[in-house]
Amino acid sequence: MKRAKIDYTEPELIDAVRRKERMAAEALYDMYSTALYGVIYRIVSNEDLAEDLLQESFVKIWNSFASYDENKGRLFTWMVNVARHLAIDTLRSKDFRNQSKTDVVDEQTNLDKDEKYSEIHQDGVGIKELLAKLRPQDKEILDLVYFKGYTHVEVSDELNLPLGTVKTRLRSAIITLKTFFN
Repeated sequence: MKRAKIDYTEPELIDAVRRKERMAAEALYDMYSTALYGVIYRIVSNEDLAEDLLQESFVKIWNSFASYDENKGRLFTWMVNVARHLAIDTLRSKDFRNQSKTDVVDEQTNLDKDEKYSEIHQDGVGIKELLAKLRPQDKEILDLVYFKGYTHVEVSDELNLPLGTVKTRLRSAIITLKTFFN
């Protein structure tokens, strides 16, 4: 039996989560799980791990919601940052690196999955068209930093660019994207 979809405005949802209402937890998951999964999957490239990290992200979001300040940014942005940092921290952990050394990965399968989830994620939050408007070099850096979890130094090494150029292009991409929301 399918349950009815819960519909909150963002301010109503924020208030309900602060009151720790059960329905708010369900609404939070219904409204944001697909997009957060896409972000996490782009970073870890592993379905099982992405699903685990999605659940862990929602637990962390729920338990640390008192630290969210709506005056500093939108709820979705805060949640993406929580999920993204958790995924990046997992990739950087010693246990994950050791486990990765023993895993055999079919690179073509991962590329196909990466493209599929990339499209789902971008369509899920409606930014596919916006990203297409960026200069290719800015889009590449934005993708590496925000969707694949690279640090600025790692992007600099990967693309053989000076660190300052990486930071400037990333800032340019973010400023361009911000203009679409004003």
